[in-house]
Amino acid sequence: MHSALDSHLILLIGLAGLYAGTQNTLAGGGSFVTFPALLLAGLNPLAANITSTIALFPSQVNMAWGGRGLADGVGPLKFRTLFIISLVGGIAGALLLLSTPASFFARLVPWLILFATAVFTWGSFRTKPLHTADGMPAWLLMAIQSGIAIYGGYFGGGIGFLMLAALTIAGQAVRTSIATKNVLAMAMNASAVVIFAFSSQVDWPAVFALGIGAVAGSFIGGALMNRLPEKALRLFVVAVGVVLTVWMFLRS
Repeated sequence: MHSALDSHLILLIGLAGLYAGTQNTLAGGGSFVTFPALLLAGLNPLAANITSTIALFPSQVNMAWGGRGLADGVGPLKFRTLFIISLVGGIAGALLLLSTPASFFARLVPWLILFATAVFTWGSFRTKPLHTADGMPAWLLMAIQSGIAIYGGYFGGGIGFLMLAALTIAGQAVRTSIATKNVLAMAMNASAVVIFAFSSQVDWPAVFALGIGAVAGSFIGGALMNRLPEKALRLFVVAVGVVLTVWMFLRS
């Protein structure tokens, strides 16, 4: 897909990427901003999802690289196994997305965004830790991670909180689970990006505008890490998700 975006749309997409990069560094949920920005720029939901996934990938690599030393397995389940599951699941989800007609995906998107917003809200504002002494069986964690990986390759909104919930329930410490889910999210999106790069749905001008903004935003996010209240940022992400969900239901 090759578009001739107006300069004001390029600016809009770049600013969305700037915010998304900052938001992902500070609290996560950047796709809740990039996805509607691309829709407003005129992309169909399928193209917007694919374009956003590719554009935001470099910032995910940075986050994964920064926390690679803390990433670990859970009990008898080795990290390598979780990594492979994430790669394979990401491929499956990406192929499923590419085989989905744009019209069908447009009808599905409101439900996906509603689900992702609910997960983000629950993960952001839950008051009790999910850690349990008994954890969960390795096979169950593998099954859950497989489902998350497929969903991540297909749409991806809220996968961080899904993985954080699963990993902490399984027995990982929160700090370790954050690093682990960052690397696993990068893995499932890496496989999706490789496949999406050959799709005719990719809007490359939008990818570059969004990607440059996101990279710049990641540096800003790093500088603001300890200066802005995280709760306010999370509230904003939830508000965007709610508004986008309502808007998409009204459009469908």
